[in-house]
Amino acid sequence: MKIAYSPCPNDTFTFHALVHGLIAGAPSFDVTYADIDHTNGWASTDDGYDIMKISYAALPWILPSYKLIPCGGALGRGCGPLVLSADGQANASSLSGKRVAVPSERSTAYLLFRLWAASNVPGGVGEIVVMPFHEIMPAVRDGAIDAGLVIHEARFTYQNYGLSQVVDLGHWWESDTGLPIPLGAIIAKRSLDLEAVREWIQQSVRYAWKHPEVSRDYVLAHAQEMDPTVAQAHIDLYVNAFTESLGDDGFAAVESLLGRAMGEGLVPAFDLASLR
Repeated sequence: MKIAYSPCPNDTFTFHALVHGLIAGAPSFDVTYADIDHTNGWASTDDGYDIMKISYAALPWILPSYKLIPCGGALGRGCGPLVLSADGQANASSLSGKRVAVPSERSTAYLLFRLWAASNVPGGVGEIVVMPFHEIMPAVRDGAIDAGLVIHEARFTYQNYGLSQVVDLGHWWESDTGLPIPLGAIIAKRSLDLEAVREWIQQSVRYAWKHPEVSRDYVLAHAQEMDPTVAQAHIDLYVNAFTESLGDDGFAAVESLLGRAMGEGLVPAFDLASLR
């Protein structure tokens, strides 16, 4: 079975047991590690992957072929994307007409940024430049980009690049809605036994929590030379109760995000009830 997810610590921690044959009854897996920008594109073209990690923002484009699996993803509080600048005095108004780097045009981070900017950046931003998320902070630091939208472990390391936070989009979202922020979703082809897929992933999450030491080498091997302390902070932040099961609050957050996006014409229209 073909599966694709990022090399980030939350994904490798979550899926370690599943792809290493530690979950009874699960098939063997051919794993592809890729940034979210790639998986978002692959999902929309039905590129042959059975299970994938994508952005929640990309769901409206892929629902004919894939189904949301209500576990394994990244959703929570205090874990939202950040907008960063090398100008310590930068604010929402100063982004008007500026070049901003984003990790994917169909990322949840970018969707949140568009919803926020529509009511906070006078006249809107200028050019949007898509680049791999690990290249964004150096580009902002070096002046190639005016501001950058960052995700994942960047919230722990951006000060190392001399950058300042313009806005925490997770904080904005939580203050505005009272809901957790939906970031990464797990999807599976509709032709699969979707209940079995859910059970395999939930068992993998529970195994990871029960035996965190087993996955440590695997996590660090794929963490792009990340400091072990940062990798653990990343896992602690993004692997939580919503990773085990979305639950009512998780579904409400996804429905609120995509409902707002549909209302603004930012994603294709679809029946929100079909997510459950």
